[in-house]
Amino acid sequence: MNRAVDRRPLRADAARNVNKIIAAARQCFREHGPEVPLQTIAVTAGVGPATLFRNFADKEELVLAALHQQLKLRVNPVIEEALAGKDAAEGLFRVVDALMGVASDEANLLGAVAGRRGVLTGITGDLIESVAVLLGRGQGQGTLRSDISMTDMIRLLAMLIGVVDTMEAGSDAWRRPVALVEDAIRAERPDRPLPPQSLVPGTAYGTAFGVGFGSTYGNTYR
Repeated sequence: MNRAVDRRPLRADAARNVNKIIAAARQCFREHGPEVPLQTIAVTAGVGPATLFRNFADKEELVLAALHQQLKLRVNPVIEEALAGKDAAEGLFRVVDALMGVASDEANLLGAVAGRRGVLTGITGDLIESVAVLLGRGQGQGTLRSDISMTDMIRLLAMLIGVVDTMEAGSDAWRRPVALVEDAIRAERPDRPLPPQSLVPGTAYGTAFGVGFGSTYGNTYR
């Protein structure tokens, strides 16, 4: 059992401590990056190290809990709307957009997870089930490719989450690869321009080539 995700109901005071620790973790990861020590998080939360470790065995468990909380707040409402809507494909794409918004905003949290494989299995059970429902409905409505399986979707989601490693935290550079994936799984590709190209920070494509690369190749594929 992952304590960070599958918890029993907590007493009010314990629940407040957990929420303070998670809020402090998000703040510390945002300000200091994925290598921030747990001691710093405990101090920021205003709790002792014993309280932190009583609730979270290690940094990865804390990270998964923080990501799970953000998914509940920001993605679950979108899932509910998508499942209640008539157009399953558009609902699915809104869910993916919401997921990627969280992944981008919490990039430093993701960077602290040693193995990304645990992210999808550890925090996204309800999400995956909902994606399966929307995929099946979309295929039944003829708007999504009939040969796309849930195995494909899980791998595509994992691939898209990995996109945050190639962009600045909090940016919307994920919109272009998401659009490419959406076009790939539609039954018919829409006639629309892709979202703008963005450079990859910290690489030759984002520094040495500079504006030249972005203006030449970026404009070509927009």
